[in-house]
Amino acid sequence: MSMAEPTDSSVPAALETQRLELAGLIRKHTRSSATGDAHQACAVPGLHLVRYEHCRPSAASIAQPALCVFAHGSKEVYLGDERYVYDPLHFLVVSVAMPVSGRLLNASPEDPSLLIRLDIDPAEINQLIADAGPLSVPARPAERGLYVERMESTLLDALIRLVRLVETPRDIPMLAPLIRREILYRLLRGKQGQQLYEIALCNSQTHRVSQAIDWLNGHFEKPLRIDDLARRVNLSSSTLHHRFKAITSMSPLQYQKQLRLQEARRLMLNEGLEAAAACYRVGYESPSQFSREYSRAYGAPPSRDLARLRAGA
Repeated sequence: MSMAEPTDSSVPAALETQRLELAGLIRKHTRSSATGDAHQACAVPGLHLVRYEHCRPSAASIAQPALCVFAHGSKEVYLGDERYVYDPLHFLVVSVAMPVSGRLLNASPEDPSLLIRLDIDPAEINQLIADAGPLSVPARPAERGLYVERMESTLLDALIRLVRLVETPRDIPMLAPLIRREILYRLLRGKQGQQLYEIALCNSQTHRVSQAIDWLNGHFEKPLRIDDLARRVNLSSSTLHHRFKAITSMSPLQYQKQLRLQEARRLMLNEGLEAAAACYRVGYESPSQFSREYSRAYGAPPSRDLARLRAGA
């Protein structure tokens, strides 16, 4: 299912000037690594500068709350069977941790994709709301905890100013928090700001679902009882199930399965565990069930999938 794809490729002149400046900053402060890619955390808290020179698919992972912006290039991201595409005209926001996979649509050593990721702290949004008072956030039903929205010049300007601070480290402690607050403010005032707004409000159902997500991320290997999880976050079982699926596109049990399979894959690929050992480590009781679900998720049983991944590395 395709959820959010860029439909307008025309770039306003002012936005194009800003895009070129941001691309130049990323190029300047990232260096190509042995793999041809670079992921540079910098002195500005929560800011990551990223350079990709290859279009290899990204392994399924847990995306943490963040704003992702391309200065050059584009990427498709999958949440379950839903496809989201973002590019220099469209930014991606992840408001709650969730399992996703993705693929760069264009990148080469001669023409690398360039992007920034800014981590989002819901507590920071909560403080902003408390300090600013009513923000006139657009009223619309909260949907997925991941969305794509069209870039605005005011937001891109703030992002450029934040990246520029890399060149003046002495200004970071004073100016970075102010610019971060401006960026969060502009996200909240955007067309889909309601998602971020509700995540930050401690008494909202969305915030309670995010607490359930956090608990699952830390305890996915344990047996899951929906009634116990619902009590933990002070929701009814039916409300938890309904709101959880609205935000993540999957039920709590499906979400747990994604976490288990991703961690098992990582254990086998990076730590050399055998399939049976990884299966038990992540909470499965039946290796045959693990193999069936792994094959459905990744298109091949563990041994063949790992051989394919290693051959393509």
